[in-house]
Amino acid sequence: MAGLRKKEKDETAKQPYTKTTAIVQVIMTLCAIIYLAPIFIILNYSFKTKKELYLESPLSLPKSLNLENYIKAFDKLNMKATFINTFVYTGISVLILAVLCGTTAWAIARCHRKFFKFAYVYFIVGILIPYQALFLPIYTIGYKMHLTNTRYGIILMYVATGLSFGVFLMTSFMSTVPLELEESARIDGCSVFQTYFKIVLPLLKPAMATLVIMQSFQIWNDYLLASLYVSKKQLKTLTVAIQSLFSAQSSDYTTAMAAIVISVLPIAVLFMSLQKYFIKGMTVGAVKG
Repeated sequence: MAGLRKKEKDETAKQPYTKTTAIVQVIMTLCAIIYLAPIFIILNYSFKTKKELYLESPLSLPKSLNLENYIKAFDKLNMKATFINTFVYTGISVLILAVLCGTTAWAIARCHRKFFKFAYVYFIVGILIPYQALFLPIYTIGYKMHLTNTRYGIILMYVATGLSFGVFLMTSFMSTVPLELEESARIDGCSVFQTYFKIVLPLLKPAMATLVIMQSFQIWNDYLLASLYVSKKQLKTLTVAIQSLFSAQSSDYTTAMAAIVISVLPIAVLFMSLQKYFIKGMTVGAVKG
């Protein structure tokens, strides 16, 4: 078997460098440049002074690594409070979603009764309806239940809006878990909770990583729902605070770019930490789906 694989690698290495390959590489390089250009401009602007911003080219490098914009971002945006608020909202919401979506998807995948089939269709319908269309009923319900301008209210809102997609995602991955392992666990005397948390959950790491990354991206960068549910300054998120730097009268672009760079770092670290599982999860979903 090893000899066959080695032979296949040798044959692949001997394949000629065709024009098609060169064209594909050129196209991919151009696409990479297009995607990286805005990131470079934002990072470049975050170190520039206002004079350099308006008088020089967007692609020109700053004369020095000016950290004053980052200091202004911390002061103007009350970064300590808004960063902690965003981290708390995202962390707790994603944790609740991971627990609820995993257990719900397991029940739907393993139980073939009509109720569970109806529940799955119900969650699918929830994906088809954009949450922007539900702003009015969401706010009305939250206001009547005294959930607006509260931390637990915005967390419940994020859980409610992300539950449908999470259940759909986890249910599609649940088919990769062998049913024989669960049957063996029950024969050995494991309870339902032990079977899920000790047998099923460890096998769902790629799916969980995919869910955590996608929901974290959504919640961390959310502006519409956060601005709808929260009006108190001490409860605002980082994205809502950054928007305050842009107005019709004046805009502090350099400070805003520095704030954007700071806000991107936690999500970038999360993605790099779970990248292996995320790629594996997307691959398994593509093959099994």
